[in-house]
Amino acid sequence: MKIALLGYGKMGKIIEKIALERGHEVVLRKDKDQSFDGLLLADVAIDFSAPTAAVENISEALANKIPVVSGTTGWLEDYHQMVEICQKHETAFLYASNFSLGVNIFFEINDYLARIMANFSDYKVEMEEIHHTQKLDAPSGTAISLVNAIINHTNYDEWSLTSSDEKTVKITAKREDDVPGTHTVTYNSAIDAIEIKHTAHNREGFALGAVLAAEWIKEKKGVFSMKDVLKLN
Repeated sequence: MKIALLGYGKMGKIIEKIALERGHEVVLRKDKDQSFDGLLLADVAIDFSAPTAAVENISEALANKIPVVSGTTGWLEDYHQMVEICQKHETAFLYASNFSLGVNIFFEINDYLARIMANFSDYKVEMEEIHHTQKLDAPSGTAISLVNAIINHTNYDEWSLTSSDEKTVKITAKREDDVPGTHTVTYNSAIDAIEIKHTAHNREGFALGAVLAAEWIKEKKGVFSMKDVLKLN
């Protein structure tokens, strides 16, 4: 399979390493202001760029009927526009806030726990996420996915980085050196606390998941998620 890497930072380089190990070819390594030369040779594009570059990268690939796997966060106000471009050009698009197998299992646990805790108003939920200092957005896309699932199944209306009340889930976002990603969801009451936590030890789990998603989406048409790739639906 021929892959276009849209974004060639730390994640892009790890994705390249894993892709080559799995027998694939990288035909484009696009970073910052570089051109899209080589894009048309690709079977699939993998976007791990910056929030400011993601929309251009994704839309360019989709407009050329090249399936896109994107793990860039911080641009989702334009997500529906990307879906429309995908459908217009009859290709495939898969966005995930996190490609790690462990995190996607964690999503399922979080979803199930939120359904249970919706019946117990004595517990107040909060979330903490910790990432490396190079991460540009806060809270993380993974944290937003987690909190949206909680909001969907409970009486909470919104999340906030600064305040916490009966209808608001507070997210604490920390940036520390060399932390690939840690997410903790805590339901706290006067009597006890229930906590679920995922800790990434390195970035390779994210990169492997992205390559697996690219292998899966090749020659498909439609809009997908990691639930489809991992058969969690």
